[in-house]
Parts: sequence; structure tokens; C-alpha cells
Amino acid sequence: MSPTWHDENYPQAEKPGIIGWMFLIFRAPIVLIVVFGGLLLSLLVRLIERRIYGLQRPITPWITQAVCRTTLRVLGLRVTVLGPRMKGPGAIVANHSSWLDIFVLNSRKNIYFVSKAEVAKWPGIGWLARATGTMFINRDRREAKAQTQIMEERLMQGHRLLFFPEGTSTDGRRVLPFKTTLFAAFFSDRLKHELQLQSVSVLYHAPMGEDLRFYGWWGDMDFAPSLLKFLAQAKQGHVELVYHDPVRVDDFANRKSLAAFMEAQVKQDFDRFLAEG
Repeated sequence: MSPTWHDENYPQAEKPGIIGWMFLIFRAPIVLIVVFGGLLLSLLVRLIERRIYGLQRPITPWITQAVCRTTLRVLGLRVTVLGPRMKGPGAIVANHSSWLDIFVLNSRKNIYFVSKAEVAKWPGIGWLARATGTMFINRDRREAKAQTQIMEERLMQGHRLLFFPEGTSTDGRRVLPFKTTLFAAFFSDRLKHELQLQSVSVLYHAPMGEDLRFYGWWGDMDFAPSLLKFLAQAKQGHVELVYHDPVRVDDFANRKSLAAFMEAQVKQDFDRFLAEG
């Protein structure tokens, strides 16, 4: 299991003012209806979808995408997208700043997250993750072979898997070193000549006047206060998704060179992002 990233200089939590409470009261029930209504619909559709298509999911990912887009609109968080769309079989890697990443990234592409196993046990997020086809992994070398086989099968079925190589979320103002473990799966005989990878930089711009780390979620931060803060924020910032040119796995000698290349792509965007303030 990867350690959680910590920074002792936490932003001070502030109670919402009257306007903040008004936004919270207005948004909260809508978000609950959209998310859990979409979850129920997805589960019902999946019962039929599984019987007809098996592992493939031609319908339910579109429900997930609609739920995530609607939730972001209710929150007022604008998403801008730059870069090419990947065609053909492949996987995506991204930096990790917040639980919001799940909604932001799902809102633009039909993807399936690869997540550490303990996320499945988290209230709320765990339920949503399981229902939307997240692949859960244990960071245990004894299970590596079996997990690689599952990943291979899903990729060969056309699933677009996305994982966070940093292994933990941050304050949204940095990129941690990419861990190379999961990259090894892409060099299997079944995948290395078929697969491409695409990195995406997720850049959160804080609301005007707020802490620059406003959307970050790290260390011992609890989910509920973070959710309430976003619901109560009257004027949101925005988030930028920068998709880089996809690369073929077999263009790289090994997992370390591939991970280093993709880390450099994401860091380049963060250098620009931080320079802009």
C-alpha cells in the first residue's frame, strides 16, 4: 500500500456563510439524486448488459459519464479539455489531486479506474467505484500475476483503464514520482505490441480569493468536510484536462522508461501551471 502524501501546512477550514449554506442546501439534494439515481439505473441496466455482452459494457459507461457531467454542472465546476483523443486499445495515466478527479475524468471519457483495494470499503465512493467497473488491486507481489491477467483481459475487451501512478492524492500543486509497478503489466506478450498509453494532466484552478490548494485532498483529510466545502462554494474555479499524444508501449525498453516519459509529460504542464500562479 502506498503511503498517503502529507503536508503539515493544511489550509484552515472555514464554516460556510449564509450564501454558502444556501448553495449547500440547494446543491446537496440534487447531487444525491443524480449520483445515487444514476447508480441505481446503472446497476439495473448492468443486469441486462452483463447477460448480453458479458465483460463488455457498451451502455453503462455512458450513464456514468452523464452522472459525472451533471454533478459538475450542479457544483458549477467548469472543465476545459485540450489535446488529442486516443483511438484504438489503450490505457490512460493521470496525476491525482482529489476525489473530484473521478468525476472530472469520467465526465469526458468512458473509462474504468484502477484503484487500491481499500477504496472498495469506503462509504459512498466505494459503492460508486464498484458499480462503475473499477478494478481493485492489492499492492502485494504475490497477487501481481493474477491482477496482471485481469488487467490484460479487460484491456483486450476494449476497456479503457485509467490509473494514478503517484499512488496517492496531493494538494494539486505538484506531481509526485510515478511508481512503475503497474506499468509492467503493459509489457506482457499479449499487450506490448497492441497497446498505447496516454497521459493526462489534471490542473485545478482555485476559485478567486481562495487557497491555491482549494481542490486538493490529501493526508488525513476527511471526505465529508471536503464535499461540504465544494457544495457551499458559490463561485467555483475550473479544471483543465490536457491530453498528451498517445505513445506505443513497444516504443519503450521497459516499464521504468515508459513511466519516466509519461511523468515528464505531466510535469511539463505543471511547470506552466505553477508559473501562471
